[in-house]
Amino acid sequence: MTRTTLIRNADVVFPSGVARANVLLADGRIASIDAAPSTSADEVIDAPGLVLFPGLVDDQVHFREPGLTHKEDLATASAACAAGGVTSFLEMPNTKPSAINQTLIEEKYAIASHKSIVNHGFYIGATANNIEDLTQATGVPGIKIFVGSSTGDLLVDDQDALEQIFGETTLPICAHCEDETTVRENQERIGGSLRIEDHSRIRDHRAAEIATRRMLDLAIRHHHRFHVLHVSTAQEIPLLASHHGLITAEVCPHHWEFSIEDYARLGSLIQMNPSIKTPEDNRQLWQALVEGKIQVIATDHAPHTLEEKAKPYPESPSGLPAVENYFALLLDRAHRGLCTWEQIAAWTSDAPARVWGIVGKGRIAVGYDADVVLVDPRQVRTIENAKQWTKTKWSPWNGRSLMGWPVITWCGGRIVYRDGQVDASTPGSRLVFDHARGGYWNTPDGIGL
Repeated sequence: MTRTTLIRNADVVFPSGVARANVLLADGRIASIDAAPSTSADEVIDAPGLVLFPGLVDDQVHFREPGLTHKEDLATASAACAAGGVTSFLEMPNTKPSAINQTLIEEKYAIASHKSIVNHGFYIGATANNIEDLTQATGVPGIKIFVGSSTGDLLVDDQDALEQIFGETTLPICAHCEDETTVRENQERIGGSLRIEDHSRIRDHRAAEIATRRMLDLAIRHHHRFHVLHVSTAQEIPLLASHHGLITAEVCPHHWEFSIEDYARLGSLIQMNPSIKTPEDNRQLWQALVEGKIQVIATDHAPHTLEEKAKPYPESPSGLPAVENYFALLLDRAHRGLCTWEQIAAWTSDAPARVWGIVGKGRIAVGYDADVVLVDPRQVRTIENAKQWTKTKWSPWNGRSLMGWPVITWCGGRIVYRDGQVDASTPGSRLVFDHARGGYWNTPDGIGL
């Protein structure tokens, strides 16, 4: 680890655009964005032809620790983050035990303090009866509600409980939006002898739209900040219009990359909740992102072993790994002219940092934390299962060649990934949240939003 680093002659992705610059990292912060080329530093990296991005912030991951570490743990997951340019993650509460109170949240932070090599935050999960824990929670990005696709205490679809959560808490809320009643009715109607293709018929467009409408109604009536997780249908897009800055939303790569036509090729490897939809949904979700109707990209990284995935449907579990490859998927899209580097930085870094009020993250600017990623936009690499950092060692994009990959990742000014190698010697930091400053609509400099 070096104390100061000068990244010289990189094309730097600022909120206002891309410009050639010399960036100085010192004491864990960005010390200068216009340093003299001769500035003294412990390490000088000449980067002509390379692109410097702010470190990615993945606001929806399932890293499986504690309780499910045969699938993933915070060491393997954070290594995958570093390799993929992700310097901060927000992890969901459906571990074992579920993180539904401050004690269990602090236990997860304690594990991360010595296992995660990137920055980390943990949501608190809502249940039908933990309102006191939700109102007293500190040091978390927000509250996660499962209104579908969960079991036990984390499934909250009772209207009175939802009214209480939205009415009595102050933390931002996010939710998995699939209507449980609709899902169950669809499954009963379709009957037995299910095939993997039936997953998208059971968890259909209507289930997603009904749940999203319901949660948006709660947020608007209670004037409560709300973030729609993993939007999966075109029908949901018109519902996401801004309501006094209350509503933000995200989309995941599998929901613009894969469709029901891919089940024949990939089977349960692309079994997800919410389910994969149609090619037209793929197209409209990507267009909504480009047009700013959806603000954030997240992965919903949720690994299972290949043995688990190979079980016959519906015994096969939902979820796939994505955290180490989604940046490259986006860089490849930029190479093909489907988006810009500035848009990628906004979707993956600036917007999630603003939505959740993450202090010091999200952009390359003086005083911000030295979480940055150097990219070779001309490097071509093929995704291979055996070379994945995630513990499950597989990717639904196995065999896909992409142009544009991270080559060096800094987290707090220390290199955690360089040219195919991860440095796990130093843990990352617990994220700090300022919810009074949070919100994508709160733009003090008016740049890039």
